[in-house]
Amino acid sequence: MSSPLDGYTVIDLSSGIAGAYATKILADGGADVIKVESPEGDPLRRWSASGADIGADRDGALFAFLAGGKRSVVVDHEASGDHELLDRLVAAADAVIWSPESAVAQKVAPEDLFRRYPHLIVTTITPFGLDGPWSGRAATEFTLQAWSGGAIGIGRGVQDRAPVSIGGQVGEWLAGAYAAAMTLAFRARAIRDGHGELVDLSALEAQILGLTYYPVTYFEMLGRPWRTERRPTVPGIAEGADGLVALGCGTAQQWWDLCAMSGHDEWIDENSELTITEQANLHAEELYAWVREQKAEDLRELAGAFRIPNSPVGNGENVTAMDHFVQRQAFVRNPQYGFTQPAAPYRLSGVALRAASSAPRLGEHTEQVRAAELSPRDAPTGTPGGDRLPFSGLRVLDMTTFWAGPSCTHPLGMLGAEVIHLESTPRPDGTRLIAGIPASVEQWWERSPIFSALNTNKKSLTLDFQTEQGRDLLRRLIATCDVVVENFTPRVIEQIGLDFESLRELREDIIMVRMPGFGLDGPWRDNPAFAYIIEDASGLSWLTGYPDRTPFEPYSIGDPNAGVHALSGLMLALEHRRRTGQGVLVEAAMVDAALNIGAEQVIEYSAYGALLQRDGNRGPAAAPQNIYQTAEIDEFGRADSWVAIAVSTDSQWAALREALGQPDWAMDPALDTAAGRRDHHDLIDEKLAAWCLPRSGDEIVEILWPAEVPVAKVMQPHRQLELPQVRFRRFFEHVGHPVNNAAPHSTLPVSLANGPRALHRQAAPLLGEHNHELLAQLGLSDEEITALAEDGVIGTEPGVGGRRKATR
Repeated sequence: MSSPLDGYTVIDLSSGIAGAYATKILADGGADVIKVESPEGDPLRRWSASGADIGADRDGALFAFLAGGKRSVVVDHEASGDHELLDRLVAAADAVIWSPESAVAQKVAPEDLFRRYPHLIVTTITPFGLDGPWSGRAATEFTLQAWSGGAIGIGRGVQDRAPVSIGGQVGEWLAGAYAAAMTLAFRARAIRDGHGELVDLSALEAQILGLTYYPVTYFEMLGRPWRTERRPTVPGIAEGADGLVALGCGTAQQWWDLCAMSGHDEWIDENSELTITEQANLHAEELYAWVREQKAEDLRELAGAFRIPNSPVGNGENVTAMDHFVQRQAFVRNPQYGFTQPAAPYRLSGVALRAASSAPRLGEHTEQVRAAELSPRDAPTGTPGGDRLPFSGLRVLDMTTFWAGPSCTHPLGMLGAEVIHLESTPRPDGTRLIAGIPASVEQWWERSPIFSALNTNKKSLTLDFQTEQGRDLLRRLIATCDVVVENFTPRVIEQIGLDFESLRELREDIIMVRMPGFGLDGPWRDNPAFAYIIEDASGLSWLTGYPDRTPFEPYSIGDPNAGVHALSGLMLALEHRRRTGQGVLVEAAMVDAALNIGAEQVIEYSAYGALLQRDGNRGPAAAPQNIYQTAEIDEFGRADSWVAIAVSTDSQWAALREALGQPDWAMDPALDTAAGRRDHHDLIDEKLAAWCLPRSGDEIVEILWPAEVPVAKVMQPHRQLELPQVRFRRFFEHVGHPVNNAAPHSTLPVSLANGPRALHRQAAPLLGEHNHELLAQLGLSDEEITALAEDGVIGTEPGVGGRRKATR
């Protein structure tokens, strides 16, 4: 059985996690990925987050995981003929992944590649994008978190300590996931018309999408930020009688159930003006005291009975032994070195993804490739035409809600697909209900900035599929669709008879994407799953926070990360259908995507016996690295302004020392190396904190950034639009709305050479706005559609629906 990307050649001119993960996704899909390296090799070959000793005769375990199934070719720009070899490789390829950290990539301008080979998809991964006022500025994953607002996030941390970044270099992994998805998206267009694309990906914009929750749209639409204080989720990760346990509380019902479960019915106040988070924080100490008296497994069993999201707290040591992951075979053995690594982030029925494979040794395939007959790809004819949207003509039924599912379907809509967002009046999309709009406000359910931010370019159809009429119409609609995406718990879809086999009876070549939290099988399959529970179970939470307290939940990345991985899985399925005519079931469990971007913890432990730990704002890739307070009073009247500084090279340390005026403490030769700086991190933190405190954030950035020291102001998330680089790249587009004020909406983290002028072409739909249009297409008369509305099967306002009239 061939893989979806068999015959697709990708030249990897990247270095670091982001490019390596992007090309791993493509290689796992069957692409021939040729990693082009300098004679010194990719520095990732020598990388270990724990500082483990990597023998001279082997590569680091993380590299072995990310480079599995690829080929390695060495190109030495000083050697005769090697430049020609690189030209031959690129001319015969379909795509190039480029990042400036690669020694080979530094000699090759991506714009020049695209000009010379217009058939190519050239995807670049840079901190800020290829052009703009910040292009080429020094940055690390850590400082990008600060610029993005992700270092403060939705509610992570505590107000009496510095903001805390998300651990595990998650921004790198997220940028890689987006790079793969965007490469696959524009590949679909290239197949159609032969024209390539320069996909200029900004890691900053990827972090804005993945680490924050549409804060600009929320602020501009409602005139207030989502949160003004750093507060951990409650209970979140708590200390039980015998270890850590994670308990989630994402809806009012779950909070009421938690009150009842803990024996505190008196905390339930259905008329409270406080949010769920505020109510939980009000009773936090009593709640934590109760949890400390319970054994973790007993508490999880009780929470499961109450339908309260819960999980054990994973880390590199324990996650591989959890019964759910063992039963689902979520981890596999690396065939080269024998350590444990995650399996693929999605499963495709009847489709061959590449099994775990060995990584190439440096230059292993150089002579093989040099001797090969590399046939240049045909150059496209004419100029790109049409709407430049990769998914024009694709019809998608979007049966998703909240954040994870729409993070898959929203890019499809932005890139041209007809996306029909299915809701019901008894159960509208949950994001319509979380904006804190009083029910006394006219059309309050249409005013959610989160719903608006996630659902532009979609049509809205309401069908109460708990009724016979609703289910019949839903089946008729599915028969007209290419793709169905859903993120219910597995039992819901099966109870209403809409599993994959049932859908294939309606349309044989249908693609169904299922996005359950924990997968379609295993002991946790029916557990409710919100982003933070996924983060807790997978280990993403473990590395976030301070060593002297329980971990903080990232409370953001679990959902959008699941969405972008599901998007890649869907595009592989579409390619399989294009080649074979066969339908495909894509199982894109949220937790499998999270396990993949948290892979380094498991790999470090199984390869080297090193259990990675959270360490505040310090990290393995830079020293010093921390967040330091500055002089300003913030917009909320608090002494709560900060900058992030990260020194990842010895030359950056020398530049920092020079910018500080060469103080005596910084001239100690012991600090000239990363190991020495790590050993003296406390001293450096003390001195940098004292230097930063009397200065403003702007002043610190103006001193350090021109010296090429990675630095950033720690932005409030709702201030993202103030970043000149973001404005330059037009990452936000203003979108009007029939009920709400026009507001900026984030787009995709890419700038395109031949892309559409605008990605938001229609506002998010009103509830049931397209009922008549879509049902008329199914052949219903005006009278029949009116009768459906009278029976409550369809509607335009939240309500009871037509369940009581199901026998009519």
